[in-house]
Amino acid sequence: MKAAVLAAGLGTRLLPLTAIYPKPLMPILNRPLLGVVLAQLEAAGCFQVAVNTHHLADQVHDYLRSEPWSFLLSVSFEPDILGTGGAIKQLGEILRDEPFLAINGDILTDLDMAGMYRRHQPGAVSTLVLHDCPAYNNVWVADGAVVSIGAPPPSGAGSPLAYTGIQVVDPKLMDYLPPAGQKYDLVQAWREAMAKGERLAYFEVSGLFWQDIGAPENYLAAHARLLHGESPKLAHYFPGLTDPLIGPGARIGAGVKFSGAVCLGANVEVGEGASLKNTVVWDQAVIAPGVELEGCIVASRVQVKKTARGQVLV
Repeated sequence: MKAAVLAAGLGTRLLPLTAIYPKPLMPILNRPLLGVVLAQLEAAGCFQVAVNTHHLADQVHDYLRSEPWSFLLSVSFEPDILGTGGAIKQLGEILRDEPFLAINGDILTDLDMAGMYRRHQPGAVSTLVLHDCPAYNNVWVADGAVVSIGAPPPSGAGSPLAYTGIQVVDPKLMDYLPPAGQKYDLVQAWREAMAKGERLAYFEVSGLFWQDIGAPENYLAAHARLLHGESPKLAHYFPGLTDPLIGPGARIGAGVKFSGAVCLGANVEVGEGASLKNTVVWDQAVIAPGVELEGCIVASRVQVKKTARGQVLV
């Protein structure tokens, strides 16, 4: 099994946090998201993984070099971002000649990756993993295949589902993408393939944990859901999971109150009498005595001296 991870995005919805870390390295319960995804692919039996990079690429490259992955790892740096289609083409040139799993680098899920790979439908240009998520339902399906993306088909047939950001890409899809190194949109490639009579297959999943982390509220939701125990499968990747989750070297003052869904990074200092709820604090930040934080994300090394609610503090 081969896999590609799309990790080049700019993460604009997460600014100013993504001016500090690229989105794939955003810490989830004190572990980089990309590390969780790659550990899942490793557990699924991947023997080759390709990752694309662009924004703050050096940080991603350094992280990838720091871990002893068991699979063959290739990195595709994009000096100019290539878009989803251009990225798939370039990663496909690395993985070559057989179907590969492709996963967006900004989602957290407990999907059975190996099982999904086995469900790829031969002859289809791709097999998309879809689920029912009303806020994102914009892929119409009928008779076992995708019939429209972004808008209902002219016939009115079918029902909408949401793309999970995971697919199995068949080598046939490469015929609908421009030469490697050119910017292109993946959705356009799917549409062109369907217009030529190709089959864009799908597999519908339900009951799985799935969370996009591409916006601050979603990033906090991922933490809250994991800390509330919603995914025992993912808990395996976060040993010692407790709420609050307190990183190594953290110092907690007297009378501090944690009210649920709190994660503190390494060497965080929380002053006496402070109160934290639904808040993530990155490494080496300092929360002053008596400060109340709710629904906040505190970046590394930030000193918080005032009470805040629903803010990103950098």
